[in-house]
Amino acid sequence: MITGQDLVEWQLRVAAGETLPLAQEDIKLIGHSFEARIYAEDPDRAGPLLHLSTPQSSDTIRVETGVRQGDEVSVHYDPMIAKLVVWSENRDQALSLLKESLQQYNIVGLNTNINFLSSLCERGHFKKGDVHTDFIKQHYQDLFPAKIPLSHEMLAQASLGLLLLEREEQEGRATLSSDPFSVWNSNISFRLNNVAKRRIRLDDGNKKVYIIVSYNKDGSYTLEVEGHRMHVKGKLQSEGSRTSLAASVDGRVFKSWLVDQEGTLHLFTKKLNGSPLRGGPSAASQGSALAPMTGTVVKVFVEPGQSVEEGETLVIMEAMKMEHVIRAPKAGVIEKVLFSAGQSVNRHAQLVQFQEQEQEEKMEDEDEEGPEAE
Repeated sequence: MITGQDLVEWQLRVAAGETLPLAQEDIKLIGHSFEARIYAEDPDRAGPLLHLSTPQSSDTIRVETGVRQGDEVSVHYDPMIAKLVVWSENRDQALSLLKESLQQYNIVGLNTNINFLSSLCERGHFKKGDVHTDFIKQHYQDLFPAKIPLSHEMLAQASLGLLLLEREEQEGRATLSSDPFSVWNSNISFRLNNVAKRRIRLDDGNKKVYIIVSYNKDGSYTLEVEGHRMHVKGKLQSEGSRTSLAASVDGRVFKSWLVDQEGTLHLFTKKLNGSPLRGGPSAASQGSALAPMTGTVVKVFVEPGQSVEEGETLVIMEAMKMEHVIRAPKAGVIEKVLFSAGQSVNRHAQLVQFQEQEQEEKMEDEDEEGPEAE
């Protein structure tokens, strides 16, 4: 990108017997360019690209790839997913553009080196070009920091995303209902003279985080995370196969992107590339299993009244030429099976409804204590 010349075209012309179009001294270097190679970080655990969002190609951004969403990165071939090439007028601007472009490269299904590349862009020595063969070894602790729990603000964004996704699902269900004004199609959680509350759970790695949600009359929420209270509100906007979230957390504005895959919500921010938070919309909707994408039910393994354990297979469906296993996010009892083998389902359609054991216990405790009020 710094020469404005197509070397592949040159190779083809030379192979056809033509001479090189320019001599070395005629080639001018303009600006600065970086190429980042995006790899599956653990090639021994290859698999399908369940979600793939890339930065928009332009005169200054080029994405060189041979894969698309749904393709599998095989252990039998080079695990490189793409080359991301950027150009700008100088090194600092080019590096800044690379960092911004990496933030827009969202992948679900495989561990990648995107976080490492982003971290590399922020290192002072790298910015100055002070790079050598022992660079990674010398700066290993900075480039590969130990995982720390998500901040309360991050958890608030994820919780808000779940609640808004649930609200959209309820509104869509009401639109399709023969009685859209039925209370059974409502998700406002209204209680006379009281503020409705509920609890949802997010699994940040091995850490289980419980969030107490209070529904406010203006459509906003009050979240209590590990004793810390936050006032949150926001809105969703569909961006292809992912969803953007504009969130306000205690007056601070955040922009993030959400990708829901089989009950696991992946949160992408400028500081975080796809942290998986188990629970997903199924946790927010109090006991449901949702289709990760539009497809066909292949087999149903459960029936009403059956007890299931967390992680037990409920349904297998086929979408994008792949099989998707829908598992129980928690132990519980099956209440209703909503689809049978051979039926087509839309993305986020509720497949199985069940009563979670933990939810039952929570509801019994709340009944004994009485309604909570602000």
